[in-house]
Formats: sequence, C-alpha cells, structure tokens
Amino acid sequence: MEAKFNNRDPVYVQVIRHFKEQIAKGNFEPGQEIPSRRELANKLKINPNTAQRAYKEMEEQGLIFTEGNLPSRITKDEQMLKRVREELILEAVDTFIHSVRSINVPLPEVLNLVKDQYEKESNQ
Repeated sequence: MEAKFNNRDPVYVQVIRHFKEQIAKGNFEPGQEIPSRRELANKLKINPNTAQRAYKEMEEQGLIFTEGNLPSRITKDEQMLKRVREELILEAVDTFIHSVRSINVPLPEVLNLVKDQYEKESNQ
C-alpha cells in the first residue's frame, strides 16, 4: 500500500480518500480485511494516531467495520460502495467543469473533446 500525501489537506482525510480510491478501483473487495491501524501507520509512514483517526472516520461513514477484536474490514454494503464511486466521479467532474467554464468552452465542444479523449485513452 502506497500513498502520496500533499501539504494542503489533513493526512487522515487523504488516507480516507486513498481507501475510497482503492475501493472504486476494485483493489479492495467488499468484506476484505484491511491492515491494522498500526500496520497502516508503518506502511504509510504516518503517525499511529492519524491512522486511528482515519479508521474512526471511515467507520462512522460506514466505509469499514470492526467486529469485536477482529480485524477491520471493508463494508459489504453495496449501496455504500456505489456511493463511494459516484462521489469520486462527481468530484472529478466538478473540478473539470470548473476548469472548462473558466475558459468559456461551449458544452458541445467539451462533450466532443471528452468523448474523443476518453476513446483515445481506452484504445491505448
């Protein structure tokens, strides 16, 4: 597990985003066991308290669950997993829209460019 952290956002927020991205990519399966808080802190070279805070937040969001003394696992809730994917897509779309609107690109032109680029990327 590897993550690159920026200096803008709190590290625990970036850890949560990393987990969401891994779930959306299919690298974490529903119900899959995840590293312990201590293991995660060691792997990502972060403070164990930061890992604890990220896990606590992910549990509150319903992204992961912990039963008793067993290891934490990715949620099995398909609706939650779908929402995670949609959230990431909408964030990317919002950023993109903000960028193209700032240079006044008409919607039909944007759609054609996106379609062409998407197909070009898919064929590589």
